[in-house]
Parts: sequence; C-alpha cells; structure tokens
Amino acid sequence: MRGTSTKALLSEPRRHLLEAMQRLNFGRIEGLVLRNGEPVFQPAPRIIQDIKIGGENGPRPELTIEDFALKSSVIELFDHLARIGDGTLESIEVKYGMPFKLVVEQAA
Repeated sequence: MRGTSTKALLSEPRRHLLEAMQRLNFGRIEGLVLRNGEPVFQPAPRIIQDIKIGGENGPRPELTIEDFALKSSVIELFDHLARIGDGTLESIEVKYGMPFKLVVEQAA
C-alpha cells in the first residue's frame, strides 16, 4: 500500500470505502467484510452518522475531487486492512471524513 498514495491509484473497493468515509464525515462504519485485504460491500456494512448540532454535517468537499494525495491516516488504514487479510471489522471510527480508530476482534 505504501506505493498507492493517491485516490486515483486505489482499487475500486478501497476508493468506495474512502468515499463512504468522506460522505459520512463523522460516525462509524461497522461490520465491514474484508477479503484479501480489500473491503467488500456485500453484505453492506452498517453506517452510523454522528450529527453535530450547529456543526457541519454534510459530506467532505474532497468527495467530488477525482484525484488527490492520500493523508497518512488513510494509508495507515489500508495497510492495516492488508495485514488483516480476511475477516470482518468491528468498526472504523471516522472524524472529518478520515479514519480515526479501527476496532478489530481477534482470537484469544
């Protein structure tokens, strides 16, 4: 993933996840299935939006931009997904359209 540093270079599933986070802006994506480190949207993950009273609740302006350099938190998220490989994520917490916290269940 380190070589993939722009939106245009992302695989279609990863671009879909990035855009889902940008649309959400604040909240969580729960139950996202991974296959070979790639997000799978069938079944669809659960999307929980945090609505800030008096705040900016719409999608991020970057959503409409075709290509841009990825922030380090997005690159780190995709690195984690690649290491996990196959499974289901408990949640991805999203703040300002960016991944903030990843919750993964692991066997004891």
